Amino acid sequence: MFEGLKNWIRGVMGRMFGYTQMKSIAGTDIAMSQAMIDAINLWHDMINGTAPWIDEKRGIVSLRTEIGICREFTDITLGEMDASVDNEVLDAAFQYAIRDLNENLQDGLALGSFIIKPMGGNRSEFVTADKFVPISFDDSGKPNDIMFFTRKRTGQASFYTRVERHRFDENGDLVIENKCYHSSSESAIGDICSMSAVPEWANIETEPVVYPGMKQNDFGYFRVPLKNRVDGSPCGVSIFGEASDLIKRADIQYGRLDWEYDSAERAIHVDERALRHKDGRVTMPRGRQRLYRGLNLESNQGELYKEYSPAMRDDAFIRGLERAYRNIEFVVGLSYGDLSDTSNVDKTATEIKVSKQRKYNRVNAIQENLKECLSDFVDALAFYNDMYMSKYEFTCAFNDSILTDEETEREQDRKDVAMGVMSLTEYRSKWYQEDEETAAANLPPQSSDVMP
Repeated sequence: MFEGLKNWIRGVMGRMFGYTQMKSIAGTDIAMSQAMIDAINLWHDMINGTAPWIDEKRGIVSLRTEIGICREFTDITLGEMDASVDNEVLDAAFQYAIRDLNENLQDGLALGSFIIKPMGGNRSEFVTADKFVPISFDDSGKPNDIMFFTRKRTGQASFYTRVERHRFDENGDLVIENKCYHSSSESAIGDICSMSAVPEWANIETEPVVYPGMKQNDFGYFRVPLKNRVDGSPCGVSIFGEASDLIKRADIQYGRLDWEYDSAERAIHVDERALRHKDGRVTMPRGRQRLYRGLNLESNQGELYKEYSPAMRDDAFIRGLERAYRNIEFVVGLSYGDLSDTSNVDKTATEIKVSKQRKYNRVNAIQENLKECLSDFVDALAFYNDMYMSKYEFTCAFNDSILTDEETEREQDRKDVAMGVMSLTEYRSKWYQEDEETAAANLPPQSSDVMP
């Protein structure tokens, strides 16, 4: 029963409508292909631990590598972010909105993109890529015609879908319109119906509403900074998308390792004559059911006991799993040791340095896209708070102390010494791990213009 429920949830819940239905709703072609829809559905299943290759009966479970990848990139991206608006009203709404930025950026990295959209006042919402469909993009790669999907279930077989479309008319002004659909199947959008069929939506305007003067989107759009190799469109792709097959291999490899432990579990084969008999049944010693296995051993020269303790081959399986992890780290842009065991990373110093730089570059690219997304979101907040034409300034900075590699940081300190804002004693104390007294004593005689 529970297996059937799990399969139903896996097959239906959270999955996007197909391309044909999306195109029918939009009334025109859409930028998202069926291949892209299938990819988002796969990434959605992977991040939720229900990828197609997961089979608990065969011992294949999700290692949740996808979550680890997204969490690592998100934590470093947002570790020391400082963002604010110099307008008190807008800043209050902005700070309230980004409280959950960490967890929502993780979802955005997993599914390729996300949108943060104001809802009036200081309310806003994060929309994941499986709940919106870009119809077209502008030259900068941002959606300029897009549909948002909100679903409600009101009965065993009664599903309502609100489609909120944001586009620009021939004058370049923002237009927002809403439609409601009803279906008896969650996998189909059904037929158009009255918005009042759902009480929470009863007051939503169904006629297109034009906002003269609003020439940009009323939301912030974040896209993972990776080339789309699924269908070549501007749609964002998962941070772990290129490593999907490698993640699959890691999950399967761990299943082999887990089976090695199970199959090699020590046991004692015992002739049934040596076990207790009760009411005609063989019983095992209490608390030792896993250890003893009743067998008929009379054919084995009459032995009553025989130990089963095969040699473990786990080292080979672990090496295979570590190799899979390192391949994943290389493909997604993590440093060696972020997923794999650092003690098993057999790499040269140069290779390790390159891997750190690779991660540094990837995080910087994520930060740049996120900064632009948040800037657009602040403009959207101003629009919804009737302050769009007001003067305000948004600032967003990322402290790179976590990201900067050692050589870059050392070079910066050398420049600080040259400018006189850092002493040679401070420099030596920091980079030679000496206290200031020892560092001062170890300084060789130098002229003021000599660089360290």
